Amino acid sequence: MSNTYHQVYIQAVFAVKNRGALISDDCKAQILSVIGNSINETGCKTIIVNGTEDHVHCLLGLKPTISISELMRIVKGKSSRFINDKQLTKHKFEWQEGYGVFSYSKSHIDAVYKYIVNQEEHHKKQNFKNEYLFLLDKYNFKYDERYVFENLI
Repeated sequence: MSNTYHQVYIQAVFAVKNRGALISDDCKAQILSVIGNSINETGCKTIIVNGTEDHVHCLLGLKPTISISELMRIVKGKSSRFINDKQLTKHKFEWQEGYGVFSYSKSHIDAVYKYIVNQEEHHKKQNFKNEYLFLLDKYNFKYDERYVFENLI
């Protein structure tokens, strides 16, 4: 009998449109829960979801039958619909177009988990833009900084 074995860990990072500080402490837990549940509903495995008022990090085990683009479409779509349906923000909520996805080996999962858990503390020292550009540089992505973020506030 043949089986498919997989072990693909990724971190997905995405931001609120225009990097607006719209994820308040009052609604953060609900939003992160919806994101985690959306990941699990695709057959992927949520390890941790956390973020700050303007962006989210998701560490997950990727199921090989779903593409990353499909996963992100589902996660961002369901969570923004939830936020708008529950009127968790004063204005219409949207995620910024695009996302960053970074892969990790199993030996790195604990370190990435700790990094994501400590997002609030981490961002007292480094803002999201610098953090994101650091990740792009670390993974040798070629990018034009003018197009990484839409309409910075």
